[in-house]
Amino acid sequence: MDLYLPIVTVFLLGLCVGSFLNVCIYRLPAETSIVRPGSMCPVCKTPIRAYDNIPLLSYLLLGGRCRKCKTPIPIRYPLVELITGLLALAALARFGPTMAAGVIFIFCAALIAVTFIDIDHQIIPDSITLPGILFFLAIRLILPHQNAAVALFHSVLGIVAGGGSLFLVAWTYQALTGKEGMGGGDIKLLAMIGAVVGWQGVLFTIFAGSSMGCLMGFLLMAVTSGKSAGMKLRVPFGPFLSLGALIYIFWGPYLIHWYLNLL
Repeated sequence: MDLYLPIVTVFLLGLCVGSFLNVCIYRLPAETSIVRPGSMCPVCKTPIRAYDNIPLLSYLLLGGRCRKCKTPIPIRYPLVELITGLLALAALARFGPTMAAGVIFIFCAALIAVTFIDIDHQIIPDSITLPGILFFLAIRLILPHQNAAVALFHSVLGIVAGGGSLFLVAWTYQALTGKEGMGGGDIKLLAMIGAVVGWQGVLFTIFAGSSMGCLMGFLLMAVTSGKSAGMKLRVPFGPFLSLGALIYIFWGPYLIHWYLNLL
């Protein structure tokens, strides 16, 4: 019982954070307060009572519909809650009950918000990435069991490698084509990722994110009517960078070791 209590507690905490992320995903692009007013149905504007706002459980009890107007609630709301809860458990399993696990969970939460906002609006809010860069840079100085100067150096190097590499790619593409191929949001996102994973993690994230992004692009081209139509589709890069960063954090060293053994 003592073993399962912290696991259940961490999972429930993750679900609650996921519920808050749903608010951020909906309100940050609209540049409205994430605090007031309280949660409400976006259709009938009825305030959602506390007993109808319990992560996962309320969705199931309500049958996936608003209690007042019976409008279907998108499945993505409980999905975001579930993903956040599972990542909270993953951080606990990977880093143990440590401060590092808490920092990684905060990082995961930021990436979840970025991912779904980018999918919806193809923007990555500066209100997430810019404070994120400063926060994860500063947190390096207080994490235990680290040489603060070395940790800070790796974090700064990761920021420069992340933001600088994508800035160079975006600048080169625009210089050659006269068109914007990558938004500034992606540049700031990879800088924030670099603050956490360092320059080695940035390289892995770019490789993994680009590979998954290309694969998704080819799949979209295959299912659209004609190659020219598929080429015009804009695929947000933020979700793939976020996924690449998560893969590095939880499985990166094992994957790199496995790959090197193949050579």
